[in-house]
Amino acid sequence: MAAAEARTALVTGAGSGIGAECAEWLLARGHDVVAVDLRAGRMAARADELHAVVELDVTDAAAVEAVDGIDEIDIVVQCAAIGGPSAPLTELPIDDWERIMAVNVTGVVNVMKATLPGMVRRGWGRVVNVASIAGKEGDPGLSAYSASKGAVIALTKAVAKELATTGVLVNCVAPTVTDTPMLAGAPPGVLDRLVDRIPMGRMCRPSEVAELVGWLCSDECSFSTGACYDITGGRATY
Repeated sequence: MAAAEARTALVTGAGSGIGAECAEWLLARGHDVVAVDLRAGRMAARADELHAVVELDVTDAAAVEAVDGIDEIDIVVQCAAIGGPSAPLTELPIDDWERIMAVNVTGVVNVMKATLPGMVRRGWGRVVNVASIAGKEGDPGLSAYSASKGAVIALTKAVAKELATTGVLVNCVAPTVTDTPMLAGAPPGVLDRLVDRIPMGRMCRPSEVAELVGWLCSDECSFSTGACYDITGGRATY
């Protein structure tokens, strides 16, 4: 098999968790990686190997548009997200709802609007948005997070259809609860409940998500667009 062509990839949420693993996966395969996060985190130590480390808030459309070389990105992996507090919808402050939607949905939109025109012009591109099984099933106590990830799935499908004949493929992945820093503040009972719903009996590892994302970013993925790939240890039922 011929070596894959080196591309320029942008990974949001690259400072930790799934984003950091995806950035590492792409870097290990010779791609030029732009690591984007509110804080550089784990990627700061790899700055010499990366194309760039950019600290920004993806909800700031102007800041996203101003990233150097944003129009030359070939691969986009969107991992930037927040979980928010665990609470019933009736007890969730509207400020928390709005921030979750801004990061998890509007942030995804901002990055796609900045990068897709260049991909379409060149006739090749890959976008992988990281959603969640919560976006398909809905997790009680996490209504805003669930709604935001459901929006990411629907958004992915709609944009993929818009671009289906351009050479730009747009897919998403829906992991179950994954061992990332996002879980640091989760009440133990919530985590236990989520893990109990996984037939394999454990959380997902970020590196496992990165392997799936990596294939979706590759030339080998050539006839899949608008799809949502579950990575749930058997939890997903549709």
